[in-house]
Amino acid sequence: MTTSSKINTCQPEAIEAAILKQWLAQQAVTLVDVREPVEYAGEHLAGSILVPLSKFDPSQIPNEGQKVVVYCQSGRRSTQAAQQLVASGFEVENLVTLKGGLNAWKAEGYQTKLNKKAPISLMRQVQIVAGSLVLTGTLLGAFVSPGFLVLSGFVGAGLMFAGITNTCGLALLLAKLPYNQQS
Repeated sequence: MTTSSKINTCQPEAIEAAILKQWLAQQAVTLVDVREPVEYAGEHLAGSILVPLSKFDPSQIPNEGQKVVVYCQSGRRSTQAAQQLVASGFEVENLVTLKGGLNAWKAEGYQTKLNKKAPISLMRQVQIVAGSLVLTGTLLGAFVSPGFLVLSGFVGAGLMFAGITNTCGLALLLAKLPYNQQS
């Protein structure tokens, strides 16, 4: 005799920012931000809780019959988090993602909670580090030894990989730095 467990393969609904705005006015949702602590520290939706995707634990998400709205910057990470929640047995009827994430929310002109004292965004940190490495490799290659041009090539290949896969190794490394862990 074999037993099979029913796995919910349904995808959570993705809602527009205007619908979330209405739900928030009715206080009918729990907001879950799955971005990294440094991103959350800089800007987030008021009343949201932080559960970073990099350390995602579905048991941290309240599942008390109220709608749970998962969001990130653009919608990609929130979709991944929602899939993990559904796989862990979370009721798909009570789970939605914010279509377009925080970017869509801000594009509608809705307010966010800003912290001007937060560290600069991870993307800007990546740009500063990558640009510095390319410039250093180029200058050393021109004035010391052509072998240093490999550094610039390595950074370029890393940026190309990040663009193709939408996974940036440098951003993941920078996110682990202590000043990027505040929330």
